[in-house]
Amino acid sequence: MSELPTLSTPISIATPTSQAEWQSLADQLSIEGRAYINGVYQWAGEGETFPCVSPVDGRELLQVASCGPADADQAVIAARSAFEQGIWSRLPPTKRKRVLIRFAELMEKHGDELALLETLDMGKPINHARTIDVPATARAIRWTAEAIDKVYGELAATPHDQIGMISREPMGVVAAIVPWNFPMIMASWKIAPALATGNSVILKPSEKSPLTAIRLAALAEEAGIPPGVFNVLPGYGHTVGKALALHMDVDCLVFTGSTNVAKQLMIYAGQSNMKRVWLEAGGKSPNIVFADAPDLKKAAAEAAGAIAFNQGEVCTAGSRLLVEESVRSEFIALVCDALTTWRPGHPLDPATTCGAIVDQAQLDRIIDYINIGQAEGARLVQGGKRLMEDTGGLFVEPTVFDGVLNPMRIATEEIFGPVLSVIGFHTADEAIAIANDSIYGLAAAVWTANLNTAHKVAKALRAGSVWINHYDGGDMTAPFGGFKQSGNGRDKSLHAFDKYTELKATWIALD
Repeated sequence: MSELPTLSTPISIATPTSQAEWQSLADQLSIEGRAYINGVYQWAGEGETFPCVSPVDGRELLQVASCGPADADQAVIAARSAFEQGIWSRLPPTKRKRVLIRFAELMEKHGDELALLETLDMGKPINHARTIDVPATARAIRWTAEAIDKVYGELAATPHDQIGMISREPMGVVAAIVPWNFPMIMASWKIAPALATGNSVILKPSEKSPLTAIRLAALAEEAGIPPGVFNVLPGYGHTVGKALALHMDVDCLVFTGSTNVAKQLMIYAGQSNMKRVWLEAGGKSPNIVFADAPDLKKAAAEAAGAIAFNQGEVCTAGSRLLVEESVRSEFIALVCDALTTWRPGHPLDPATTCGAIVDQAQLDRIIDYINIGQAEGARLVQGGKRLMEDTGGLFVEPTVFDGVLNPMRIATEEIFGPVLSVIGFHTADEAIAIANDSIYGLAAAVWTANLNTAHKVAKALRAGSVWINHYDGGDMTAPFGGFKQSGNGRDKSLHAFDKYTELKATWIALD
């Protein structure tokens, strides 16, 4: 039996409603920092650790195990053994479903604790962590679990004396490398279909936000996921991440993160065993507003949220705001007004909508881009400053640039912060050309009351998700992923099962 964290039961009865109550809960929190391999919490084999520093106030929360190649080997051996023994892979889908639904229920039961870990670890507002991240994570696990016993094989159209069966089989050992901006949600999009289809999983959370992944391991065990089937390896990308990507006994590698790292992972796969690699990478998403948008004020409010939500640390952030010239000045004013509701505050205050930037390196990157934008000749309309520095936390104002040209760096490069670039256009064709003039193709939005324009532009946009008259829509039924250098494969929906299964054709000749 593994050593479970000190907190194996919920740490509160009623969800806190004030900053003081959340802080009190934080003061009670006992945090686990070890890796989880083959059903046991343990320190890294080499004894290496790294500090987990909260961006809320600069306080070191604890030392976390920094895993390396030896730990990756140990986890892969455990995962492979569990897979070959069939303790999970050969369970009937209905039984895997019941275990995963229990896993989702435990996430909900421990929702306050998970939300608090997420906020302390990477700085997002506690209200968002509790009402968005925790429910979305549990929903992803539950939805996928419910679907797995409803996915059937196929029969080919054959002559009467033959039977052609087409079936799906689990790949084996899946390594999932997930980012720091939505640690639980991004993990759930990977581990839910991987586990549901019978694979063994090794989860490598970002070193910037490992705490919820480590805690989820104990909940997975409590739910009934056998030892070796779900493992968690905290550590750096260039050590344990690289070791998993090069490992000859990892069958599938799934990743969400930067495009540069995604490209390197493809190289590692080619250098090793040609493992399947599925990637969700960067974005520079265009949010296109026509003058005939049904409600400019609503469009402006959503444009503000599209760049300020989660401090702009969102792969689908609407960081390029394309506005028809006839309403450009009016619309910018509306967006700036809407951004006043997104002013950064203490992440443990339930009223806060914009929290802390994940770490000093990311804050410096955002500030650098704000300076680059001004140097390139864009006009700083609002924001652009670091705030609340005296708290020890990492906060920056949502920032708006006007007069941006699409070739500028602030319009072409993913900043991953609350920096909005406003670009004008005159015609739908011009808007389409600007929107598609990007190496990325993750998401886009179109605001217009004209049905013809909406369909024309949506069809022409090279993006994996297109939203009409709203921003960032969809649920677990909609596939998520990108075109071009935003990646390959799709998370969510039944299409996610494609990533974690191999198709097998079995042909039978009848006498």
